[in-house]
Amino acid sequence: MKIARCVTACVAVLAFSCGLADANGGGARSRFTNPILFADYSDPDAIRVGRDYYLVASSFHFSPGLPVLHSTDLVHWTIIGHVLPKLPFASEYDMPGPHTLTDAISKPVGGTRYASGVWAPAIRYHAGKFFVYWPTPDEGIFMATATNPAGPWSTPTAVIAQAGLEDPCPFWDDDGTAWLIHSRTGAGPLILHRMSADGTRVLDAGTVVAEDKVRLPTLEGPKLYKRAGWYYIFAPYGGVATGPQAVVRARDIRGPYEWRTVLKPGTSGVQGPHQGAWIETPSGQGWFLHFNSTGAFGRIDYLEPLRWIDDWPVIGDPIAGDAEAGQPVASAPMPDTGSPPTRDQIQASDDFASPRLGVQWEWNHNPDDRAWSLTVRPGWLRLTALRSDHLVTARNTLTQILHGPSSRISTRIDVSRMRDGQRAGLSLFGVGPSWIGIAQDDGVRRITLASKGAETPGPRVSGLTVTLRADVASDQTVRYSYSLDGRRFLPFGDAIALAKFSWWKGSRPALFSFTHAVPGGSIDVDSFQVEQP
Repeated sequence: MKIARCVTACVAVLAFSCGLADANGGGARSRFTNPILFADYSDPDAIRVGRDYYLVASSFHFSPGLPVLHSTDLVHWTIIGHVLPKLPFASEYDMPGPHTLTDAISKPVGGTRYASGVWAPAIRYHAGKFFVYWPTPDEGIFMATATNPAGPWSTPTAVIAQAGLEDPCPFWDDDGTAWLIHSRTGAGPLILHRMSADGTRVLDAGTVVAEDKVRLPTLEGPKLYKRAGWYYIFAPYGGVATGPQAVVRARDIRGPYEWRTVLKPGTSGVQGPHQGAWIETPSGQGWFLHFNSTGAFGRIDYLEPLRWIDDWPVIGDPIAGDAEAGQPVASAPMPDTGSPPTRDQIQASDDFASPRLGVQWEWNHNPDDRAWSLTVRPGWLRLTALRSDHLVTARNTLTQILHGPSSRISTRIDVSRMRDGQRAGLSLFGVGPSWIGIAQDDGVRRITLASKGAETPGPRVSGLTVTLRADVASDQTVRYSYSLDGRRFLPFGDAIALAKFSWWKGSRPALFSFTHAVPGGSIDVDSFQVEQP
């Protein structure tokens, strides 16, 4: 039964893709439509190694951190791993607090790192190794290496142990010299350092190479490249909601740099084509992969054709009357990558049949590994309730990225091991989260709907299992329903607005279990299905 459920859900996910080509079997006339990833892979950077493409994205306070995606056609992607198994940078990433009665006495002060953690990363391939650099705004700039991008990755090395820095990108020049460019939190200026050849440390205090607070406000996210004797820094400005993309260039890596706006909204409706990567296929085709902010769905990814005119990049479709900047495309021929188009999709559904969590899952902060298991009851995910006053501070909340523009998320849960004070269920997680689940008090279990912490009790649950459902609509609302027999679903409440842009991330489907009372009660999750029309 588990295999059948998973196959059904996976087929439903595979049947839908915003990036699916019109004739995805291949051929010169096959096309893709934007966005290629209607999912919150924010601050993307991507590279080509041979005929393979790799993408990394910011993950902030979620653990494991820093996802790595793979593609052969630049349009369809899968997750292959994470750079960081856990976030080791500070104790707050463990969400310390009164999770047990003992902790409530000995560790009364807790903490979180919402909106911190892994900010905009960069990935490069050099001397037979993959390098990923990333900042944490509170701790510094870090790097790790791997010979296989799926991992394992090396233990993080602090390249600059200093708070307040963001968006690093390494660069190895033709003569072997290494450089690092980055910005500061709050955005700007762009600062360039010489770096050791192995990329593990900077060799100087850094030099400002780009700053113009009037014409290039909120300058950030730099990516450094070299082409035809020119050094190029691709960097967005103006903020994540509506900012365009700039490119600065110079003959000397230290500058002086001249600049152009190369991508802006135009008449496309994509209001903030912002921050990304220049990629070149083996045939010499140029592409620019960037994000656009979409509120509750987070920052989703687009792919734009890029060509060179007079040693300047021209991105997207022309804009009437503008000789320099392009605008995002709605559709384009599939990239000539040397590989046929695929139907690969981001992993989503799970039947928990493996003894390891699927790569699509990320915990809200580092988990307590003593309070979850895939092996104590094979084929089920057990979540043991830890102490918390509300969901936002509940440890061991398991999340994944929301797939838009609409989706149906269903989960079947065994509630027979719940205890008084416990809450468990399915959430669309973010600032002011909503959820549908089961609350147990005074020996009675009830279907419960919650929004921004306010609980509405529903019918009593007498059976052992409950199936919960969330229908997410393109208007960024969710409607919840439940089934007590696994067949007939009953709606509960009205449409609820998804949590908007929360701690730099979009709203996320989540499984949770926490308690207001003594820890120890648990739920077993049988399946998690994601379907898209």
